[in-house]
Order: sequence, then structure tokens, then C-alpha cells
Amino acid sequence: MQIDPRGPRFSAVITTLVLAAVLVTGSAWLLAFQALVFVLGIFDASPYGLIYKRLVRPRLGPPSELEDAAPPRFAQGVGSVFAIAGLIGFATGITPLAYGATAAALLAAFLNAAFGLCLGCQMYLIIRRLQPGRVQ
Repeated sequence: MQIDPRGPRFSAVITTLVLAAVLVTGSAWLLAFQALVFVLGIFDASPYGLIYKRLVRPRLGPPSELEDAAPPRFAQGVGSVFAIAGLIGFATGITPLAYGATAAALLAAFLNAAFGLCLGCQMYLIIRRLQPGRVQ
């Protein structure tokens, strides 16, 4: 499946804002919402992606190129792991875990939003290259 590469970057902008709000407010509920968004993104059902497809992309026109959807979906899975770790930190009162995991997810989202550098996508590509029997 091929996707418009501007969609994940748009989602990263919203994710950056949500995760920054989590760090400022300490809201576990807001982090739970973002964790749900990450999980839905694994299945190509992210609310942020739907906003992009319906409201933003029609105003931009078609993309100049498409990209494989697998790396961004993998990145959503990585984001969900960090968000869930943050939720565990909030639920257990382990504040460094809550804020550290959230900050790590925020950093990754910010790098994608600001510079187009998707760390989860890069992880996906490295893992694929390291698979035995894979022609490089």
C-alpha cells in the first residue's frame, strides 16, 4: 500500500502538540488518547490521518510521490509502546517513566514534524535489512 508522505508528517505535528500538552499538564487521559491514536495508526485508521485525507490533502493537491505505508505503520507501533509505557508510569506513580517515555515519543514526533525524520521508519528499514536471507 502506498501513501501520501505528507500525511504522516501532518499527524506528527498534531502528535507533537498533544504530547507536549501531556508533559505540561501531566494528563494521563490525554496520553491515553494519544496511545489510542497510535494503536489505530498501526491499522491505518488514525484520526489524524483521516483529518489529513478529508480536510488537508484536497487543498494541497496530489503528492509528487508516494511512499510505502509499512514504515509509518511500524512507527505508530513504536509510538504506542512509548505511550503505553508512559501510561504505566502514570498509573503506578513512577513519574520518571511517565515523563521519560512521553518525552521520548515527543522527541520522535517533533523530529518527524519539523524535519521529516521518522525514527520509527528508520528502525523499520534497519530491521528489514538485518533479516536473514534478505537480498541487499
